[in-house]
Amino acid sequence: MTGGYTKAVLALGSNLGERNDTLSEAVADLVDPPEVRLQAVSPVVQTKAVGGPAGQPDFLNMIITVETTLSPTELLKHCQAVENKHLRVREVRWGARTLDVDIITYGDLTSDDPVLTLPHPRAAGRAFVLYPWSLIEPAATLGGERISELAARAPDFDDLAPFDGFGDYDGVPTAGAVE
Repeated sequence: MTGGYTKAVLALGSNLGERNDTLSEAVADLVDPPEVRLQAVSPVVQTKAVGGPAGQPDFLNMIITVETTLSPTELLKHCQAVENKHLRVREVRWGARTLDVDIITYGDLTSDDPVLTLPHPRAAGRAFVLYPWSLIEPAATLGGERISELAARAPDFDDLAPFDGFGDYDGVPTAGAVE
């Protein structure tokens, strides 16, 4: 990247409220400041919740790639501010949430900092991150392996489904859904 921009991969997920609208608005919010430029947006996939309490609504997940002049810590703070704007509540680890934004990679940076571990420590085993990412960057790698191959081996791969636009409120079909 030239001009001081670093490429970052961000994962977005929502399983409460108007999930699809939340994701769309969050993408706009994430790339609103001039320090963050949108490169690509993946299709949205619907998945079962991975980890956390049982009985959660299904998640909608997507990946965006951006270029940013923000430092990793500044980008994390920006992502958390966007989560807060969309009424993210942090009461239960991996619990239901209106919006979750994770930094998957930040350039080639590796970090073991507990506040921001890079690459994201669980990304290589999560199809809901890897599969949408592979749709916009088929040749991308994580830890030296193609993300499409990692996705196919991930335990949650069989639970992925393309999102058809229906069932947009807490994972429950809304008007017009065909079952």
